[in-house]
Amino acid sequence: MSGDRFSTLKKFLRRFSKLLETVFFIFKKLLSERHFIYLACIVVSVTCAGAVILLKSFAHNVFLFATYINGYAKLPYINSILPIIGILLTVFVVRHFLNNRLEKGSSRILHAVAKKGGILPRKQMYAQIITSSLTVGLGGSAGLESPITITGAAIGSNFAQKYRLSKKDRILLLACGVAAGIGAAFNAPIAGVLFAIEVVLTDVAITAFVPIMISAATGAVVSTIMLNEDVLLSFRQQELFDFHNLPFYVLLGIIAGFTSVFHARNFQRVENYFNGFKQGGYRGAMFGASILALLIFLMPTLFGEGYESIKTLANDNPRILLDNTLLEKFRDNDWVLLVFLGITMFVKSIATGLTLGSGGNGGNFAPALFVGSYLGFILAKLVNMTGIDHQLPVGNFTVVGMAGILSGLFHAPLTAIFLIGEITGGYDLMVPLMIVSSISFAVSKQFETHSMDVKHLATSGDVFTSDKDKNILLNIDVLELVRTDDKTLLASDSIESLVNLLSGTRQKVFAVLDDKGNLEGIVDLADIRPIIFNSFRLKFATLKELVSPAKAVINLEDGLDTIMQLFEITDCEILPVISNGKFKGFISRIEVLEAYRNTFREMVIE
Repeated sequence: MSGDRFSTLKKFLRRFSKLLETVFFIFKKLLSERHFIYLACIVVSVTCAGAVILLKSFAHNVFLFATYINGYAKLPYINSILPIIGILLTVFVVRHFLNNRLEKGSSRILHAVAKKGGILPRKQMYAQIITSSLTVGLGGSAGLESPITITGAAIGSNFAQKYRLSKKDRILLLACGVAAGIGAAFNAPIAGVLFAIEVVLTDVAITAFVPIMISAATGAVVSTIMLNEDVLLSFRQQELFDFHNLPFYVLLGIIAGFTSVFHARNFQRVENYFNGFKQGGYRGAMFGASILALLIFLMPTLFGEGYESIKTLANDNPRILLDNTLLEKFRDNDWVLLVFLGITMFVKSIATGLTLGSGGNGGNFAPALFVGSYLGFILAKLVNMTGIDHQLPVGNFTVVGMAGILSGLFHAPLTAIFLIGEITGGYDLMVPLMIVSSISFAVSKQFETHSMDVKHLATSGDVFTSDKDKNILLNIDVLELVRTDDKTLLASDSIESLVNLLSGTRQKVFAVLDDKGNLEGIVDLADIRPIIFNSFRLKFATLKELVSPAKAVINLEDGLDTIMQLFEITDCEILPVISNGKFKGFISRIEVLEAYRNTFREMVIE
């Protein structure tokens, strides 16, 4: 009976999806291009906000469950067990349901913009939600914001692909998804707009601001309505800025810059170790997760995103962070507390590297806020404890420290400034936020040319390149070159179907598909001439005998430099294109070269 209900539900969802598609196609015909973009950015934002609500609620409820168990057992055994389960489940899902491949990190968005014209795989709309909820939701020491931004970007990209929008609008909707994700995750629409512009769209037109602002605001509104305030990272209003504290904010900015460099390099060192780890799969996951479990046992605040401990520090109630630890009996000793927090702060990069390197999924956004809050708290508390005739506002330094590390790690000072300004409920700390963020960014930039997310892409030349040919190819939209109106054949068709097509079209290459739209092979007129123009041989031939495998298949996500290499290797004039395993059309070498010539001419004129 339950099987029948599930089947009925699937049919209903399939019909509902078809109905929505029809409605949007009608809207696309009725509305102007700009108005359809406005509608699209709202749809993308609401969908992305739904993903945020799902992820955040799951992670928060698991944290409450673990906290309840810890309060009963008095030792964080469950905190250590849950991350192991989460990482192993993530590896299982990736291996058995995602073809053993999961693209992690917000750098995938930058790669898609620079190399693939804003095209992201459809599976990214759900793969990030599932894997990050298992990893971070069950206590992995990472953040949910990176998976959220990738999910939002994928939703925007695939919506644009579905309704065949231009490359410019596809990248715009991708950025709208990113803005909505940040806006919903922190209830910070301005930070969402700035992150999308500062990190994703380095070159942005004024006309792009409106859709991005609509998206960020929509994501924040939906998140505010649906999510409990306890789930979001927010603080009550801190003390006002006192200019007498200015030298200490400058010091915080300098230390934050060096700490950002340390965190980035330490994290990458741990992650790279696992990338070269011989015992991959479940053994590697178990090895890394076991070390992570030990660290969480010793330092329970490493469990999950760590936002609860950030709130605790900002509210100047840090002693409870020693509860359920081996140092619980020293909870009234401020020096023991500072040493514990300092060690936890520096170990966070190792914990995050273990989480992601051993097979889990997550990001470094939340760890950056975690490290920054700890750094700001330690500095302010240390100054207050040294007997200097000056008392610093601990809460202010805690929240401003988050902006310092965020700016230093991601090289996004504007996002850092306005994010912290929004989640603290006001902009009274704008001056120290600007000082700490800009100094941290300057120090970090001195030692790391690129942010931690972009560094490996820049090293491999996937984003920043001096190759002029590649730069021209990056400006060509692959989707516009795909011929989708070519006639196709089914594997079950007769030879007469092929003859009828040949007599009624100038097409020389035909795709042969199965019943599900998957490419089985091609029929090339150049190869079948001896049969097709011999009436005797044609009489006894079958279509199956004329089908040959394609010499190469282009994936819609491939960049044009890769496509040109395939043309060179195969010496073919036409190659088939697939997306998510389904046949989409053909790309012609001549049309690619013509697009190259036109793009080159436009760039020279400009």
